[in-house]
Amino acid sequence: MDKVTLQRIEKLHPYVREEVKQIIKECDKALTGRAKIRITQGWRSFEEQEKLYAIGRITSGKKVTNAKAGQSIHNYGFAVDMCLIIDGKTASWDTAKDWDNDGIADWYECVKIFAKHGWDWGGNWKTFKDLPHFEKKEIKTKKGAVKATWRNLAKMAKNNDGYVIF
Repeated sequence: MDKVTLQRIEKLHPYVREEVKQIIKECDKALTGRAKIRITQGWRSFEEQEKLYAIGRITSGKKVTNAKAGQSIHNYGFAVDMCLIIDGKTASWDTAKDWDNDGIADWYECVKIFAKHGWDWGGNWKTFKDLPHFEKKEIKTKKGAVKATWRNLAKMAKNNDGYVIF
């Protein structure tokens, strides 16, 4: 696991940090070839979210999100975006390439590992597919399970660090 990925994991909600580290370790172990996983985005501020939402609407470019500030799971630290780092230096978002020649695209090896841990893949969405995106589907608390939607998370109290409290 590279330094950049570790730094981004440390900004996620404390509830998922160790789980994401475990997922990355499992992905890197499964990817026996030239590719390793890198987290390109984790927690995102409301300000960053508004800037992304403006792309293709207020500023030039192709739309990259339908989520306004507060409407992204990234804003609560329960989502990550990823890429593959090839040979330790080149970023790839190629979902079809099989860098380790095991007959399964490396990207889909990671998709399966995230799913095993209860994470939803943006590539499975019916509209606005987001191939680099993964988000936690459910949060288990002492009071029961909470569906990890931005609507649910936005209503919850936050601690001094800005993370939702369960």
